[in-house]
Amino acid sequence: MNDRIIDISGQPMALSSRNGLLVLRAGQSEIESIPFEEIATVVASHRQITVTQAALSDMAGAGAVFISCDAKMMPASMLLPLQGHFAQTERFLLQSALPLPRRKRYWQSIVKAKIVAQSSALKRLRGFDAGLAEMARRVRSGDAGNLESQAARRYWQLIFDDQSFRRGADEDARNTLLNYGYAIVRAATCRALCAAGLHPSFGLHHSNKLNPFVLADDLMEPWRPAVDVVVAKLGAVALDPRSKQAIIESVTARYLVDGEARTLFDTLARTCQSLAAAIVAASNSWNPPSWMFLDPGQN
Repeated sequence: MNDRIIDISGQPMALSSRNGLLVLRAGQSEIESIPFEEIATVVASHRQITVTQAALSDMAGAGAVFISCDAKMMPASMLLPLQGHFAQTERFLLQSALPLPRRKRYWQSIVKAKIVAQSSALKRLRGFDAGLAEMARRVRSGDAGNLESQAARRYWQLIFDDQSFRRGADEDARNTLLNYGYAIVRAATCRALCAAGLHPSFGLHHSNKLNPFVLADDLMEPWRPAVDVVVAKLGAVALDPRSKQAIIESVTARYLVDGEARTLFDTLARTCQSLAAAIVAASNSWNPPSWMFLDPGQN
């Protein structure tokens, strides 16, 4: 799948379509032209960006996601492909009727994978995992013991080596960086869901009726630590072109997935395809792939 992320934040830009290419212009000068098939996500951060309808349509047709940012340069909306799979109507119906016991078992697998990823993140940065790997083995159907929350309490105190850190505190610049990175992972997950013929509004665990992307929020959970690690390395810095580039590089990097070096995009595609297959087959068993950080130099 295409995996290029384009963040436009440095200057006013006009985006248009020409012969299968996304054309970027600044004033009268053409800055770059990119095949639509290479684009995963376009993040429109600058307040003076214009986009033609043809460019938006061709992005969607190629399976790319367009993210529009607000005045704080944070993602505010997302344009997804409407048709991504020949059997999507059938799969939407199966999703909507997915029994609660199966949703709970699928969520159990996601929580396990998330805690394993948090364990890998702590080992990478701190040299130990605070018992998270053992905790992951105790997750039950539906996470009845709330191990996700218990793991989070240990994890957030250690990942930034700062016991005062609170997720969601607006005054902490690290939360701004996290939110930016998570938005890109969320967009990549939505894109993979559409390609697999699944609807991001039918969640397994998340259920906010005002959130149209609850399934994406479910499936992206194991990938949050990939963003956490780069933000921990950056520290409480401003969300600027340098920090954005570091976050984007973490999203497009390779990780150790089931013994192979794979990108987040490739792994999300496989995850969504396998979930779709499990739903169609009415399987009681489904597991997202577990991942770990590659050793330095292996990326």
